[in-house]
Amino acid sequence: MNPPAHPSPGVVILGAGASVRMGKPKLLLPWGSSTVIGEIISQWRELGVAQITIVMRPHDEALSAELDRLSFDRSNCIENAQPDQGMFSSIICAANWNGWRREVSHWTVVLGDQPHLQTETLQQLLEFSVQNKEAICQPMSGGKLAHPVILPSSAWKELKTTRAATLKEFLKLTVAPRVQFEVNDTGLLLDLDTPEDYKRLQSR
Repeated sequence: MNPPAHPSPGVVILGAGASVRMGKPKLLLPWGSSTVIGEIISQWRELGVAQITIVMRPHDEALSAELDRLSFDRSNCIENAQPDQGMFSSIICAANWNGWRREVSHWTVVLGDQPHLQTETLQQLLEFSVQNKEAICQPMSGGKLAHPVILPSSAWKELKTTRAATLKEFLKLTVAPRVQFEVNDTGLLLDLDTPEDYKRLQSR
């Protein structure tokens, strides 16, 4: 699959959650021939993005071992020292991280538990961001907003000083324009939070 010509997207995989409702680390659950995190990384590698990173909890040895197995460059791991403050804290960590490559011009915020998304859906999102280079791009399914969200450089810089407490609040406060587009992928609205969710999504 050919990568988009421009902009050059960086990917932030949010992997610092505690998986309380699942009862075990959901990123390490088997998925196809790999694991949940393995499938997500594989999809974005296939799409040819400029850089893939993952935000992690401190001392997460199990996830670190899986990333080594996947030949994931550990220099692209971002530590969230306070993961219990929630998902948005991981996004803030990524925005303040100084390891981004110079060519990255847009940032794709990816949930760590969406291995079921179609690669074609992600490709459409990247293509849509090429057509809307200065805007925050977000997919919709059935009229409902979903993830991943792509942020342009202007919005990414705002994250460093924002007073917002959540991504939803930040998206309301940012001065960057926002655009949405409808995608025919019902998986956008499905969660992988519980053992029941896992069984249901695997059977799709």
